[in-house]
Amino acid sequence: MTDATTKWIADELAALQEQGLLANIRIIESPMDGRVVIDGREMLNFCANNYLGLANHPRIRAAAKAAIDARGVGPGAVRTIAGTMDLHVELERKLAEFKRAADCITFQSGFTANLATIPALMGKGDLIFSDELNHASIIDSCRLSRAQTVRYTHADVDDLRRQIAAAPAYGRGLIVTDGVFSMDGDLAPLDAICDVAEEYGLLLMVDDAHGEGVVGEGGRGIVDHFGLHGRVQIEVGTLSKAFGVVGGLVAGDRTIVEWLRQRGRPFLFSSAMTVPDVAACMEAVEMLTESTELVDRLWSNAAIFRAGMEAAGFDTGHSVTPIVPVMLGEAELAQRFSRRLFDEGVFAMAIAYPTVPMGKARIRVMNSAAHSAGDLEEALAVFERVGKEMGVIEG
Repeated sequence: MTDATTKWIADELAALQEQGLLANIRIIESPMDGRVVIDGREMLNFCANNYLGLANHPRIRAAAKAAIDARGVGPGAVRTIAGTMDLHVELERKLAEFKRAADCITFQSGFTANLATIPALMGKGDLIFSDELNHASIIDSCRLSRAQTVRYTHADVDDLRRQIAAAPAYGRGLIVTDGVFSMDGDLAPLDAICDVAEEYGLLLMVDDAHGEGVVGEGGRGIVDHFGLHGRVQIEVGTLSKAFGVVGGLVAGDRTIVEWLRQRGRPFLFSSAMTVPDVAACMEAVEMLTESTELVDRLWSNAAIFRAGMEAAGFDTGHSVTPIVPVMLGEAELAQRFSRRLFDEGVFAMAIAYPTVPMGKARIRVMNSAAHSAGDLEEALAVFERVGKEMGVIEG
């Protein structure tokens, strides 16, 4: 029964259903891996951000269990009161070393890392130059900061220059961009953006959520990929994707990191990462430091999958990373395509508005080092069969 005060919500939900935009949330009944169980069926998993297959790796599980035995589960407080354990400090030290950065601070998620950083650095009277396709957490963080935000054309350094030149007088200035754009799989031209930031005396921040563990030497991220160590002041990342656990990080300039310890609101007002999460993240860093095997396998799998999809006639957009968007256009088509894939044993969700623009709906395929050669062959065969059946590619 719908109350009069919530009728508008029911109406909006009905409209989403009619437009094919209502999210259908699948429930995973197994560990996160290359194959998962949904509704009692084993499915090939091409949905998760589990790039390196670490979410269910034996070493990660063992590290979490051992930490619980040694330190318990919960930290019991925010970091600045009583929530900072030696494990937190050690993780930050390891991450700074891995990222080849001066310092590092961790948060409860990549989203909260952004929410901590931008409002702590920018305020009323300041100006933020933000890529038009930046992640929602960046958009929300810019709004919270109360600084004026100017959007520049996606990955267009010339437009960024024009926007800076045309900007009104402002106090502090910041350029912020995703590193790997999660819906399209393309890279920000960070080297050229860095040149612009230095030319105009602006802070530079990159959200490398989908670059951590993926790009750069051994997965060290986009700053490492472009060799920009010491030139990008703020590198935000996540520990919930390639690292297979949960949490966020900000690495870079030592002064900025210390300022976030003093003024980053999620650091000050939300309890610290749990003990098993921290230990699991440390083990993931150790694994990436020891070997590039998983990163290499991820890129090999992605190349095989992308080549197979393009050979079948699919439009895979402009991705240069393991994210492979299968461009379909309309939301309703993407939803039907996803359901047919699911019927055939492939879990690959449709992405539509408002996550991507109207008319740009797609199946976003997330490749993983957890997939075998047989997994890739099976998935490609299903995509081709469904694509022909639905008239997306030629039969």
